[in-house]
Amino acid sequence: MESKSAPELRSVPCLTRYPGNPVLSAKDAPYPATLIFNAGVAKFQGRYVMVFRNDVGRWGDPHFDYTNIGLAYSNDGLHWEVQPKPCFQLESDEIRRAYDPRLTVIDGRCYMCFAVDTNHGVRGGVAVTDDFDRFEVLSLSAPDNRNMVLFPERINGRFARLERPFPVYGRGWNEYFDVWYSDSPDLRYWGGTELVLGAERVPFANAKIGPGAPPIKTRKGWLTTFHSVDIDPSRGQNGWEPTWTKRYCGGLMLLDMERPWIVKGLCRTPLIAPEMPYEAKEGFRTNVIFPGGMIQEDDGSVKIYYGAADTVECLATAHVDDLLALCEEV
Repeated sequence: MESKSAPELRSVPCLTRYPGNPVLSAKDAPYPATLIFNAGVAKFQGRYVMVFRNDVGRWGDPHFDYTNIGLAYSNDGLHWEVQPKPCFQLESDEIRRAYDPRLTVIDGRCYMCFAVDTNHGVRGGVAVTDDFDRFEVLSLSAPDNRNMVLFPERINGRFARLERPFPVYGRGWNEYFDVWYSDSPDLRYWGGTELVLGAERVPFANAKIGPGAPPIKTRKGWLTTFHSVDIDPSRGQNGWEPTWTKRYCGGLMLLDMERPWIVKGLCRTPLIAPEMPYEAKEGFRTNVIFPGGMIQEDDGSVKIYYGAADTVECLATAHVDDLLALCEEV
């Protein structure tokens, strides 16, 4: 599939960005940090918890020294306190780094999905923790797979997740990838794989898509975000890299409650498009929105946490009824 010039995109009117954005940035960390973004967020043990990707290097240089996963807590989901040290890091002769965490609470335990760069491809991992001090890694996928997010409860008796394998040969174009579903009896062995959403079905993408934040349960089905990419060669250099021609947006879809590989509704426009300076003009990679956390409050409001420009972590809010109304039947 050939890339083409992309149109101007706007966020949906029912979405409100938090006026205090970004909610977290490198200056908030009490240890070396350059870019803080792509966080997973959940409510756990009576407070908000955030795990975030931290790339460490020199400002303005696209080559980084290392990556770890940091931890922050909040009482209101708006104001965050970063803990004294990172909470998770994987390195070995084979594994280079872990990054892009996602959090889901299931039966009172907190599970973290994450991506792993290895010498032989990108793997998706699942770990569990009760205190964010000790993690048990339950599974690592075969390459190449990432962007995994867990559903917050078992479906038909099995754990379930969304994921994004990226088969270069199988799809026939280097960055034309899709959202898939898999399930597991124990979070270790995965199968039952089904296609959820093909990139060709997203009107505002001309390249890959992938899962965003873990789904939330609503009266109409599983509401979940995804990320989408469009490529425009005319963009040239944007950010620190010699060439950055991509734009990332946050999308929204509604999945069937019992058969969550079936898309019941799809928002035909981006939920969040890069518009603010901290999303579109400033930082490492401009024109980037990457949703990683979504929390539904008791009053029906929904907090959507997203990485912006691969540099900072931000927040937007909307009412769940308005989000459901965006998902047109397919």
